[in-house]
Amino acid sequence: MNIIEGGVTAARYFFAASTAAGIKYKDRQDMALIYSSSPCVTAGTFTTNVVKAAPVKWDKNQVTSGAMAHAVVINAGIANACTGQEGMDYCRLTCKAAGEALNIPEDSVLVASTGVIGMQLPMDKIAAGVQAMAPNLSHTRESGLAAAKAIMTTDTEKKEAAVQFQAGGKTVTVGGMCKGSGMIHPNMCTMLSFVTTDLNISKELLQEALSQDIKDTYNMISVDGDTSTNDTVLLLANGAAENPLITEKNEDYQAFVKALNYVNETLAKKMAGDGEGCTALFEVKIVGAKTKEQAVQLAKSVITSNLTKAAIFGHDANWGRILCAMGYSGAQFDPEKVNLYFESKAGKLQIIENGVALPYSEEEATKILSQPEVTAIADIQMGTAKATAWGCDLTFDYVKINADYRS
Repeated sequence: MNIIEGGVTAARYFFAASTAAGIKYKDRQDMALIYSSSPCVTAGTFTTNVVKAAPVKWDKNQVTSGAMAHAVVINAGIANACTGQEGMDYCRLTCKAAGEALNIPEDSVLVASTGVIGMQLPMDKIAAGVQAMAPNLSHTRESGLAAAKAIMTTDTEKKEAAVQFQAGGKTVTVGGMCKGSGMIHPNMCTMLSFVTTDLNISKELLQEALSQDIKDTYNMISVDGDTSTNDTVLLLANGAAENPLITEKNEDYQAFVKALNYVNETLAKKMAGDGEGCTALFEVKIVGAKTKEQAVQLAKSVITSNLTKAAIFGHDANWGRILCAMGYSGAQFDPEKVNLYFESKAGKLQIIENGVALPYSEEEATKILSQPEVTAIADIQMGTAKATAWGCDLTFDYVKINADYRS
């Protein structure tokens, strides 16, 4: 597997475009279009929130129906959530506009929205945006980068990843882009992710690969404990690499799974590290667990602890908060067997051994915790299972950003 520069246009015959439609933002691009010149088999995972945005309902229906996909239309600024039948009509009208502009079937178009909940989409601007983007579709690196920037809301930076690997003697590319900074919490998060590949693979295995992978990637991140109404991950495969069709879990499938995991984990960590107002990516590793489920439960509990997140912001080695969060997670373990470490580029320091504090330098601990990426490692000494979760620190700016997001 080779890590390469790129995003959604990295794979063969995938194109992107973006435009400033003026949906909510007045000073930037706010719409993006992804297009494949050949039809794609699709896979998708969606929010578990009972309140689901119209695009989530639309895409879920399209993905499960088995319809091939040619394009995805994305807008930022308005989420098209809690908009009733009008919201579903907006999805249909957007697909109609894209179908006409691209000369493709309407049911081959997927849609995604992110932004303020409850506002109605200005369909005149959406339709005009689609018309503006269609003739500007490009396979270039720059077009993919512009699309990644156009889907941002409170994100401070674009988020992309791409890799290549070999399958059946052919070079296969997997690339993706995502957005997400706030309203991020495990169980699919407001996050949108779009992954493209030129792999030739069956729809069934494409869906299985994605459904399994999100458990260790997108579902292991949290910024603020809020599961969005719009969470969507779409995976499109157009088969342009011309590798032998993958219909079983052979060596080529395993190579794809590895590549997909790299792209998804990279994008997930970029979202966690760009949490609203944050100053640091906070990683929690649980090792020595009896089962994977136990490790996941413990890691998620720590990563969502506001007290722990605040301590990371203050560069304070307040390990009691971590042990406390593990204790109320619901997972059973012996706190008197826990070994805890803090680690970053500045070094690694053991803080507690068998549940008891060790003598350590507060100055050294602060130095380690002052890095832009900080890891807490908890060994519970019960087995060989492990899990990793990602989040961020909790800062004053998080409150400021969300206090006036709508107004």
